[in-house]
Amino acid sequence: MQFIFRTWNTQNSVATIAFVALISASVPRVQAQTDGTCIPISERAGRELGCFITAREILDDLPQVPLYWHLDTYRTRAAADAAKGPRGTTVESLGKIWLFTIAEAAWRPTSGERVAEIGPLPLVQANQHAAVYMEGVFKPGMASRVHRHPGAEAWYTLAGEMCVETPAGKLVQLAGGPGVIVPGGEPMELMGTGTAIRRSLVLILQDASQPRSTPAMDWIPKGLCKQ
Repeated sequence: MQFIFRTWNTQNSVATIAFVALISASVPRVQAQTDGTCIPISERAGRELGCFITAREILDDLPQVPLYWHLDTYRTRAAADAAKGPRGTTVESLGKIWLFTIAEAAWRPTSGERVAEIGPLPLVQANQHAAVYMEGVFKPGMASRVHRHPGAEAWYTLAGEMCVETPAGKLVQLAGGPGVIVPGGEPMELMGTGTAIRRSLVLILQDASQPRSTPAMDWIPKGLCKQ
């Protein structure tokens, strides 16, 4: 399956379509600053670096059609709430107010500024799904533990650069570039790369009955994100 990612130029609203490519990144690795365990944003307590959960939404009866993660911004939370449709979640993250929506490719809100559309999202079989939204802030060389999720994980990077290594290879995402998706169950290691602090929005669309993340002890990364 090919994943198609659409991003929008906010100056002229012209959509651009890009495909995920494998990109080389060269950055020295430093000691990991996180064990990969995300915490609720209410417990952030002044910490800048790490992974923070901004919302968790239960999604019942997902339609059996290709689904995408839609990202739109608003000036106020009230405006985002007013535009929210089914499977929509209003989130304040990384200095902006977002409406995150899991919907078909053609779905659009009634207002707001379109930023990106990421998908199709590979669904896991589950009686009930949950959309877990997070923000990740890593400095270059900072890495997560090796872990996996019971559902697809997707990222959209607003600043800096990130690299994800899985048994299939590595994926690099630059700020404003195409989204990145790792299917559920695959082990992975995530690293901040480049020269600036990486700030990304994150979605895990998972089996709601399972833990969000578990350590992956059965796979050792090759260090591709350091190359």
